[in-house]
Amino acid sequence: MAKTPDASAAEKKRLADEKKKLKEEQKKQKKEARKRAKEIEAQEAELSADDESGGFFTVIATIGIILVWVAILCVVIKLDVGGFGSKVLTPLLKDVPVVNQILPNSQNSGNISTDNGGYTNLNDATEQIKNFELQLQQAQTDNLKLQEDVANLKAENARLQEFEDKQVEFQRIKNEFYEEVVYTENGPGAEAYQKYYESMDPTTAEYLYKQVIAQLQEDKSVQDYAAAYSSMKPKKAAAIFEQMTDNLNLAARILKTMSAENRGNILAEMDPTIAAKLTKIMDPES
Repeated sequence: MAKTPDASAAEKKRLADEKKKLKEEQKKQKKEARKRAKEIEAQEAELSADDESGGFFTVIATIGIILVWVAILCVVIKLDVGGFGSKVLTPLLKDVPVVNQILPNSQNSGNISTDNGGYTNLNDATEQIKNFELQLQQAQTDNLKLQEDVANLKAENARLQEFEDKQVEFQRIKNEFYEEVVYTENGPGAEAYQKYYESMDPTTAEYLYKQVIAQLQEDKSVQDYAAAYSSMKPKKAAAIFEQMTDNLNLAARILKTMSAENRGNILAEMDPTIAAKLTKIMDPES
């Protein structure tokens, strides 16, 4: 049975509306993909910063250990342990400015000095070295853990990239289906549809079919909601929409399905802030 001009015009309008919705969904998916990529990039930057701070602490701990050993050496020389300071170094360094200050004094070479690094004996200095070594070991352990976290994050990023590539491929097939099959001037017959689906990967075809069925059911539910709210008084409908702040996307879809008059009457009764958010969702380019 041939379609009447009015039916053909209505069918074209419906297809145009569906194509517009498809483009809006594509734009939304692209925004979500970019947002996810930025989140992953921020996490990598944060882990890299932590890695750098761990390396900096390792360098500081190493320098501290070296300084402690130098201080211990100065104490040993100053105390003239084993006669090393007076018999070996004094003849060599007694005429060198500044350096000769660490040499033992002839009158108190057996006394302990408290002006060499703040240590009064070798035991204190040795204990401090052990503390620095423990801190260095902990810093190295933390550094290894940060490197492992970075590796795990990169692996997760690669996994998500693979998923995104598959999603892009699915979207390409879906777009090709709508543009080359659904939105053509003269739609093909059942044989063409069968050939098109047979050319797909079975898993992809099954997923596409489920997506179409789910979308049809969802669209029917939204249309039912739109009809119900359109029959209410604008003020009462507005009060209900204002309670849907946890799902403004659904509220926007329902409003968008209504006629311009009903939609405008309800938005006029709503809180201006919520109404502005819903308008932005319905028309992201505004």
